Amino acid sequence: MLGASAIHTALTDGAMRAQGSALSPDERIALAEHLSGQQLGAANDASVALCGTDQVAPSPFAAPALTGWGMSLESTRYVPETIAGFSADDVSDLELKWAFAYPGATRARSQPTVANQTVFVGSQPGAVYALDLMTGCARWTFTADAEVRSAITLVMEGDNAAAYFGDFEGNVYKLDAETGEQLWRSAVRDHPVGTITGSPRYFDGRLFVPLSSSEWASAADPGYTCCTFRGNVISLDAETGEELWRTHVIPEAPSPTGKTNKRGLPILAPSGAPVWNSPTIDEERGLLYVGTGESYTSPAHGNSDSVIAIDLDTGNIVWSFQALAGDAWNMACNLPGMRDNCPEEDGPDLDIGASPVLWKGPEGRDLILVGQKSGMVYAIDPENKGELVWKTRIGRGGFAGGVHWGMASDGERLFATNADTNFIGKFKGEPKPGLYALNPVNGETVWFTPAGEHCDDSQLPACDPGLSAAPTAIPGVVFAGGFDGVLKAYAAESGKVVWSFETNREFEAVNGAVARGGSIESDGPVVTDGHLLINSGYLFGGRMPGNALLVFTPGGD
Repeated sequence: MLGASAIHTALTDGAMRAQGSALSPDERIALAEHLSGQQLGAANDASVALCGTDQVAPSPFAAPALTGWGMSLESTRYVPETIAGFSADDVSDLELKWAFAYPGATRARSQPTVANQTVFVGSQPGAVYALDLMTGCARWTFTADAEVRSAITLVMEGDNAAAYFGDFEGNVYKLDAETGEQLWRSAVRDHPVGTITGSPRYFDGRLFVPLSSSEWASAADPGYTCCTFRGNVISLDAETGEELWRTHVIPEAPSPTGKTNKRGLPILAPSGAPVWNSPTIDEERGLLYVGTGESYTSPAHGNSDSVIAIDLDTGNIVWSFQALAGDAWNMACNLPGMRDNCPEEDGPDLDIGASPVLWKGPEGRDLILVGQKSGMVYAIDPENKGELVWKTRIGRGGFAGGVHWGMASDGERLFATNADTNFIGKFKGEPKPGLYALNPVNGETVWFTPAGEHCDDSQLPACDPGLSAAPTAIPGVVFAGGFDGVLKAYAAESGKVVWSFETNREFEAVNGAVARGGSIESDGPVVTDGHLLINSGYLFGGRMPGNALLVFTPGGD
């Protein structure tokens, strides 16, 4: 299913670079062309139509209504009706307005950002697009050095609009949002396979960038010395791109443990704890919060699978809450006969991949709400160094969740998606994929709506009912999409499904090609200015491929 370009990128710069490093440049090209049946560099059938002279963006530039990936500084993923542009009563009338096919892509995971009647979004091949909200034509395009997984962060700086984002190679960019001109580019990774998955967060003239890595995959090579990456957060001056501070969530540098793998290579620790999520800002306390992933080597570090509170000004770690101790894992653990670098603890790989939600209660009490791939949801107290307030299990957990990429809150309820995936039979117990509404005060379940079965037998196991992508709430309704490609709207009070749409099919795209939907995986729905936007398609981890951006409005107008 992968094109020649995607295979070549994986072997050269992506998750399989360790394996590709054993091949010459010509051999990597030959392998990519052989496996795909395509010539590398062959034209893709999806072009991008530029907007005409009568389709200019409004001037002056209108500020974005939503703040970053989490849609607010607190990462609540809640959109008021004045911003959404339609109400709960309009949801049943939603119809597809237009579809866009990302050229050369087999997955779509850069959450769209809308401002000034323009959709800003990145893509797997590294193209960044500014698309007209009404028609889907391109106002401008920009080519980054590698895949853009993050959302585009739009900021007004005086009268000027800036667009910030990161790429798979660990570069951060600032563009002029009106023209697409590059203003600066900063290479921020401090590890050869460090990367940016979570979206950079802007606040008070600074850009806060989370760093993850693909070293979990590098460790599958028995000849790889494992492991040296430590998750980190970087603060950049938004004006210049200059680094202000860098905080490794594991403060200690990895060093030899005195143990070796079966090939005699030293095992290094502590390592891992990648930061997959976009930071949450606590303006009142001067802190940012991020969740971390598992350690890559044993012994697992105390800041793995944790929520880390970091001082906004200094980068100092103020406190840490560990949700799960002893979680050390890398890809070698899943490869029989090649487990040389699998840590003694052997997982179970239960990251906190979702941004923590800063919930402000009606009686003035704040809580940080945390979802984990284990299927656990926690409330911790920001006033008491992350002390646990309550915890609730909503699923058995799995490599892709439990709670994977996000939660949402309308103030009264916390909406948590549950995947309960089980790729290799490691996780026991009854799976309960679906959407949960919890009471933020005490963690009690308000309602649970099962995902249901929407998969054709011919698409198994790639088609899966699990809900991994982050949900998004508007007054009275919450939207969530599944691995099966079905996007649903649920009544916030009851969990009743009030609208659904099957994205796992083909659509005629505005750029003259076929947009193919598939699994809805990481980024969630965006609701703004009378439109609902969703990406569909995710060829990774056994999910269904696709290259579609779908845009809906009530009545399709």
